[in-house]
Amino acid sequence: MKILICGKGGSGKSTVSALLAREIAGRGTRVLVVDADESNFGIYRMLGFDQPKDFMESLGGKRALSERLMRFIRSERREALSIIPEEFQIKDIPPEVVVGDEMVKLVAIGKIHNFGEGCACPMGALAREFLEKLRTNGEYVIVDTDAGIEHFGRGVETGCDKIVAVIDPCYESVQLSEKIAEMGEKIGKDVFFIVNRIDEDSEDILDMIDRDRVIGVIPKRKDLFRASLTGGALPEIAIMGEIADRLIR
Repeated sequence: MKILICGKGGSGKSTVSALLAREIAGRGTRVLVVDADESNFGIYRMLGFDQPKDFMESLGGKRALSERLMRFIRSERREALSIIPEEFQIKDIPPEVVVGDEMVKLVAIGKIHNFGEGCACPMGALAREFLEKLRTNGEYVIVDTDAGIEHFGRGVETGCDKIVAVIDPCYESVQLSEKIAEMGEKIGKDVFFIVNRIDEDSEDILDMIDRDRVIGVIPKRKDLFRASLTGGALPEIAIMGEIADRLIR
């Protein structure tokens, strides 16, 4: 199963992705975390790993991908865009671009590393094809996306089974959750909500969203905040067990 995590910037997408990956792995099932956020570098620290090399480097790097993308555009889409030549499994991913341990592994599609290097379009196209052609063999795949809904425009959700929107206590996040639910329904994907960083001053947000989609509410916690601030290991969050139960049943 492939589960895509999305939401506004700063809502806690990477934190939820890392916590969910560890929860599922703790039950004895291997997990691949796919970092599809080209501008956020933090999730490897949350998982306790070293920063991985970009997956796109195994395919010639950003320049080679950009050239393929331009050829596709000039062809007026008379031919299918093909970046990864064939279907593959997690074990087939080049080991030099994978970090992790026995139960949780991490691969980063690609990052913006330098000023003026160009847009993230090649990484978006690669993320879509990666997820479409990845075949799981009993493993779970957790996809940490970039902020907002540009990945919907890129079609990244096509290769996923379920979509989870992380909502933090602000109206912008509420509005975005409505759009994510709408777009998810249009492509036939189940959409769920996780409400993050909630305390007694912000619990009213639950009355502003579709409660039927809510699979968990993560309370505002100082230890979780400190871990996110310092880049340390994330603490265990009991509610993640309930969230995982509702997602993977």
